Amino acid sequence: MNIFYLLKPKSTVCYLDKSEPLCTALDRLHNSGFTAVPVTDAAGEFIGTASEGDFLWHIMQYRDSIDFIMEKHRVVDIVNEERNRAVKSDVTMDELLERVMDQNFVPVTDDRNIFIGIITRRDVIKYFNSKINRN
Repeated sequence: MNIFYLLKPKSTVCYLDKSEPLCTALDRLHNSGFTAVPVTDAAGEFIGTASEGDFLWHIMQYRDSIDFIMEKHRVVDIVNEERNRAVKSDVTMDELLERVMDQNFVPVTDDRNIFIGIITRRDVIKYFNSKINRN
């Protein structure tokens, strides 16, 4: 199966730019309703993921100057490049299944590492469930 049937395009999901101030990024994360979102650079290249916990732990390090942190620090200061690693658009469904066992969503990039969207754990489970029920 082509994973593009499961892809939620970049235009429909929340993601952050690594140069955004933490205050703006945290507002966007909160309004999205998600607990973690992809992070890109200005060219759209996938960098990593930022979660509520990443914001919290960063703020806790500098708790004496929260206003300064929220205005002057950027998403790049908290991004986790190891969590929710991206897959290329030619990933197999079996590889995708393995990835969603450890991640709530999987960022998808093109051959140039440009972020193009996400695939959620829910959608992968629905796909395999319908496949099982057909047999």
